[in-house]
Amino acid sequence: MNFPATLFGYIARQFLLWFGAVFLLFLMLIFISDFVELTRRAAARPEATVGILLKMAAFKLPYTAQEVMPFAVLLGSIMALWSMTRSRELIVARAAGVSVWQFLAPAIAIAFMIGAIGVTMFNPLAAFTETEYKQLENNLLKNQTDSFALTSSGLWLRQRDHEGTQAVIHAFKLNQPVMELGKVSIFFFRDNDRLIRRLDADKAQLEDGRWVLSDVAEWRPERDDSQHHDVLTVPTNLTKQKIEESFATPDTMSFWTLPSFIDLLEHSGFSAQKHKLYFDSLLARPFLLCAMVLIAAVFSLRMQRRGGTTAMLIGGVAAGFMLYFVSDVVFALGVSSTIPVALAAWTPAGISTLLGMTFLLHLEDG
Repeated sequence: MNFPATLFGYIARQFLLWFGAVFLLFLMLIFISDFVELTRRAAARPEATVGILLKMAAFKLPYTAQEVMPFAVLLGSIMALWSMTRSRELIVARAAGVSVWQFLAPAIAIAFMIGAIGVTMFNPLAAFTETEYKQLENNLLKNQTDSFALTSSGLWLRQRDHEGTQAVIHAFKLNQPVMELGKVSIFFFRDNDRLIRRLDADKAQLEDGRWVLSDVAEWRPERDDSQHHDVLTVPTNLTKQKIEESFATPDTMSFWTLPSFIDLLEHSGFSAQKHKLYFDSLLARPFLLCAMVLIAAVFSLRMQRRGGTTAMLIGGVAAGFMLYFVSDVVFALGVSSTIPVALAAWTPAGISTLLGMTFLLHLEDG
């Protein structure tokens, strides 16, 4: 039979309403728990006021929201199917010849739309707010003053010593395996960004606790001309691992800027494995949400035949946690290059879809 547009729209609205309700509930709980945790961490820091902590919790919320979206779709779908079953609407539709695939089509369409909008429009907002949150966290809660940036104009590093002198390092070239910088300029600042020294070197080699500069021109404001050094050392608290791990993390990068940043990392000799995996997982997100609808239908249809709302909800939550665990394991394998990036990113969506379709075929036709 043809699937009426009115029925399609009604089922789609039910799924959207229940997803929205569950999603908003998740957001409220996440915001409250994040604020409580930030309050605990900032207990000994008087500069971290309630207003700042509220702002930090609000900045963290969008990124966390996109991470819990699959669980909201799963539970929202379960509740929507349960609601329509309880009101006998789904039973009447099934008696009228509507197959499980037909009444799930609106939910799958809504889930795919939510996923596409989340990746293309919501993700850039989440990346921006996550960046703001991490900056506030580093300044207020972690007291981290070192920062790093990799741009098309070269590599920028910043470090601070125990005397309060801040050094900004810029290099046009980078030999990543041995952490050697080429065409290096180091600017030393103190007392509200007052320039006290500048070094221009042909190259700088990172060793234990120091930069070893070669062919160096040193300038100080109290001298009229520069002074040349064949070799000069500059103390540092930076390490190769710290530099590599402190570049922009994938969660602070927008979906639209990730491809260019991945190219930049690879061109500079750094590993882009995490960024590739995160980008591919974003591409798979709409399909993962569709798979969540199929998984929800498996639990809902089984409960229709056996009864037990509590068991249905527990089963849905258990399925969500199982998916989360599998995703973490697979992503860890992908980051370590044990399995290909595409396989790691698409496995959760692929397995969930296959399992959902298999169980639905068994329940519907078997």
